[in-house]
Amino acid sequence: SAGLGFSREDRHTNVQRIGFVAELLARNGVKALVPVIAPYTDSREAVRKRHETHRTPYLEVHVATPVEVCSVRDVKGLYAKQAAGELTGLTGVDDPYEQPETPDLRIESQDQTVQESATAVHTLLSERGLA
Repeated sequence: SAGLGFSREDRHTNVQRIGFVAELLARNGVKALVPVIAPYTDSREAVRKRHETHRTPYLEVHVATPVEVCSVRDVKGLYAKQAAGELTGLTGVDDPYEQPETPDLRIESQDQTVQESATAVHTLLSERGLA
């Protein structure tokens, strides 16, 4: 989102903006898969409540990947920049990440293939009548 940085407030605003668009789409019959880093419980809960208020479906999928694996997979080089002292506020490293306690689905991506992860998401969508 334009004009936002990496402060807690800006990250919250970013998640709320994305959640607003996803809920608006859902309210109009469009399914949205939103791959967003939402590090704070209160931000995720606010998006869930927005969906509940408008009676639109909402599923939380937590891709629970250890930070060491994220570092190896990092195509932007953010973890290397953080390690070199060129970057601060990296989620899960020197900025908190509050893991979801009860997501609708938790994917341990280091232990399964992309196809297995996609199948798990599709199965959840099917079980909830959303596929």
